[in-house]
Amino acid sequence: MRQEVFRMERVTYIDKGIKQLEDFNLQIYQGEIMGLIPINAHGLQGLLQLMQTNLSLYDGHVYYCGERVNSWKSTRRSVNRIGVIDGNSRLVEHMTVTDNIFVLRQGFRQGIIQNKLLKGQLEPFMSDIEMDIPADAYVDKLSAFERVTVELLRAVVAGYRLIVFNEISTVVNGEELSKLYEIMHHYGKQGFSFLYVSPHLEEIMEVCDRVALLSNGRIQKIVQGEQMKAEVVEGYTLEYDRMIRYHMENRDPALWEKKEILSFSHITGEALRDFNMKVYERECLVIQNLDNQVYQDILQVLYGDKKLKKGACFILGKRVQLPASKEIAVISAEPTKTMIFDDMSYMDNLCMGLSRRMSGVWKGNMRDSIRREYGPVLGEEVFQMPVELLSEKQRYQLVYTRILLQKPKVVVCVQPFKGADLEHRVFVWKMMEMLLDKGMSVVILTINLADSMSLADRLVRIGKDGIVQEVKREEFGSLSITAPWLNLYRTEQER
Repeated sequence: MRQEVFRMERVTYIDKGIKQLEDFNLQIYQGEIMGLIPINAHGLQGLLQLMQTNLSLYDGHVYYCGERVNSWKSTRRSVNRIGVIDGNSRLVEHMTVTDNIFVLRQGFRQGIIQNKLLKGQLEPFMSDIEMDIPADAYVDKLSAFERVTVELLRAVVAGYRLIVFNEISTVVNGEELSKLYEIMHHYGKQGFSFLYVSPHLEEIMEVCDRVALLSNGRIQKIVQGEQMKAEVVEGYTLEYDRMIRYHMENRDPALWEKKEILSFSHITGEALRDFNMKVYERECLVIQNLDNQVYQDILQVLYGDKKLKKGACFILGKRVQLPASKEIAVISAEPTKTMIFDDMSYMDNLCMGLSRRMSGVWKGNMRDSIRREYGPVLGEEVFQMPVELLSEKQRYQLVYTRILLQKPKVVVCVQPFKGADLEHRVFVWKMMEMLLDKGMSVVILTINLADSMSLADRLVRIGKDGIVQEVKREEFGSLSITAPWLNLYRTEQER
């Protein structure tokens, strides 16, 4: 008989008057890798909070390792020994690997830290998973994948029997994910259990035993094996599939004039060395970052956070200073949180990009014209609403319409699907296609190729040594990666 590690039974959880979970049921067994696909993300953050901390319940019970740890009848306000690993590192940056794994854990009682002893204790763990991370390395010098591995080891050493990975593919690339799956299976055989949260069915099918579908704060269905693909694809992604097929059939980059719009020339930063790249008119270029330090370098170039050691950026052959140029717009990761200002009105938020292109945008007649033109699309009600009350879809729409008003030559989207559930991923995809249809060039800066591949005309992979691979659209079918819709490119190639 399978031993249960975690169970939520008929849980209803209300936070600030909003019902986050309703009649929620979930079981995870010892050694199991359980998948969770957020069809929509309502209730996901509440679930993760409840797994770690025993907050007050409106109804239901929570069990962990055979013990009832929370109940609507009584709440202990205690913390459960469950680890959550996501894009936000919980390691202490300026301490070593051994300090984070051993010294900072609960119950560490050595008065004098013996580094040699701790290093010896770490070696078997590293050997077990075939990793070679220096014990005395400082966390801020580690790659993103190494940080994830250290967080996992810290949870294992601390005796956490359940470890949650939340959208981890936004942090580590495809090759690293395969290694992470091996490590998860290794610890699964030792009795550790995992909850793997991802909107990507391909990831779920590669690593998980079962998958639960989360929608509106409830588990709608739990499926396993081949049933996973049938249930999820047929039930929830048919619209996405149809969109992509239509996009592929009606978009032919070979028909366009290959006009250079944006170029990076001899860019040198902390990790980037003599980096050169071109972006062409109307194309969708996906840049996959294989190294976290290079990724941070590129972000600093785009946002102008650091002065370049060497190199320049050009738009239509004219040297420009980023991010001041009106011809380039950057949509940051999770833009509904990072690009909207709740203390400003909807109209002020909307016109921020347009103000870079023309004066007088803050005058009444200009704003009235914008409202007449975009009111039927955005909905008249949004202009009267406090920004903090906008729905997630309305917030995405606000960000992308702001860019549309600005009319830049190039739009750089930083991990555009990060933090978006399946429902909102479809909407983000449509918004980026809209920018392409308006004649703009779209550059997608990402770590995971899953959704971006379906829009791409060209793929560039960048590592420490610069561009390590460039793949044209007609060659996508040859990519040895696991990504949604890759079979569609292979079908196209065969035709």
